[in-house]
Amino acid sequence: MKVTAEKNEKIAKMTFASVYPHYINRLEKNGRTKAEFHQVIEWLTGYDEEKIQKLIDEKATFETFFQNAELNPNAHLIKGVVCGYRIEDIEDEFELYRQCRYLDKLYDELARGRKMDKILRQETK
Repeated sequence: MKVTAEKNEKIAKMTFASVYPHYINRLEKNGRTKAEFHQVIEWLTGYDEEKIQKLIDEKATFETFFQNAELNPNAHLIKGVVCGYRIEDIEDEFELYRQCRYLDKLYDELARGRKMDKILRQETK
């Protein structure tokens, strides 16, 4: 599927706080923890527990969420299909959409029980 400007704009305006409880609910149903999810978020964005909570309290949009993030240099290693979109094929003009899909992919892997060392990708030498 192709990302459109409308789709990119829609996700930019969504608040992280609006989907966060759904993330946590599914993870806990699958035997994973909020702490593990925060570890994944910290790996991807550099946000610690306190910053994550602040973004939730401020009802930050995904645009703000990723604008202020320091994306992990290995984020480009996140590949695969999420919501019908192949992450590595999302065009550069829709970088925000790609970043949101990075988070979704990591979240899905966590919920499905993948090992943390596989989720937190490292460059192979």
